[in-house]
Amino acid sequence: MTIKTTTLAAIGALAVSAATTPAMAENWTMTTVWPASLELIEIDRKFVELANKLTGDDLSIELFDGGTLVPAGEVFGAVESGTVQAGADWPGYWAGRNTAFSPLATHASLFNAVDYVNWIQQWGGADIYNEVYGQFGMVYLPYGVTNNESGFRTKKPIRTTDDLQGMRLRLSGLEQGRLLTQLGGSQVSMAGGEIYQALERGVIDGAEFSTPNVDWSGGFQQVTTNWATPGWHQSSSVFGVMINKAAWDALSPETQEKLKIAADATMLWSLSFTERRSNEAYQQFKDAGIEITRMDDPTLAKIQEMANSVIETVACENPLSAKVYLSQVSYLHDYANWRDASAPFNLGRTPNGPSVDKLKECAAK
Repeated sequence: MTIKTTTLAAIGALAVSAATTPAMAENWTMTTVWPASLELIEIDRKFVELANKLTGDDLSIELFDGGTLVPAGEVFGAVESGTVQAGADWPGYWAGRNTAFSPLATHASLFNAVDYVNWIQQWGGADIYNEVYGQFGMVYLPYGVTNNESGFRTKKPIRTTDDLQGMRLRLSGLEQGRLLTQLGGSQVSMAGGEIYQALERGVIDGAEFSTPNVDWSGGFQQVTTNWATPGWHQSSSVFGVMINKAAWDALSPETQEKLKIAADATMLWSLSFTERRSNEAYQQFKDAGIEITRMDDPTLAKIQEMANSVIETVACENPLSAKVYLSQVSYLHDYANWRDASAPFNLGRTPNGPSVDKLKECAAK
């Protein structure tokens, strides 16, 4: 046998071996912005549980609680740089990098949880998440959704917007902060893990954070006496996982698809899980003696008008933000046909939201 023939045979044998030998499993490190003490982390844990089951020997994800690897505010950078392969988040935390992240996370008096699911799954929302996160070298899988947040927790009642005058309130969100300022309050930004002590020490007059069950896990019933509903500042919220693009590209198409399936399954689970837990926590707050008040409908309608104006203003400051809002508000107009026709058995309300024409104009800049 000649050297050439021997070499070719060896190459052929290697090719056959490579084709028949299973690929090495990928091992990912994943962290989250949520500490173990806040119940939002259960959504991240559910995704990892399902992902590991579905991907089998192809991928293993190890989840680290928020703050154990990097501070919450540094999770974005850790994924972007590849320090970790994946990071669970709430997109609104990154609005300082690009204001388009804000409507990917929540709205002031606009989408409910079903609206986000509809928009993500069937009205092009998933592609927009990846357009925004893609600018930072990431792939994004939305996998959690909650309905409207609790509202403000304070030591004095808030019954009307007049009661917001001069109040220093912990509040997340760019649009939300501007809206609160117009209502006479002032926004204080801080991480969820800092809220309890700030309320206890009187550093702030009140705070919003999340749904009733998450607020209960944060212990806010111990340092406040009043709860102002509804959560007009965040009518729903989305959570998901940032994945470093290089890590994503190293996966097979089959494994990528299994992660998408795990994300979709977790989103459905998260809605029913948090709604049941919120219902239970509502009663827990009542039993703890918390006074619960609700703003009346005319007040909420006025807030809606103001929120629309703020959204249009913020959107027009950034064409990408305008593109996100345009897609979302266009969905509301489109879905209104069937939603309104099916009332009172419909899925939520059709809000009188921002102007589509105004958003089109701003998105085209």
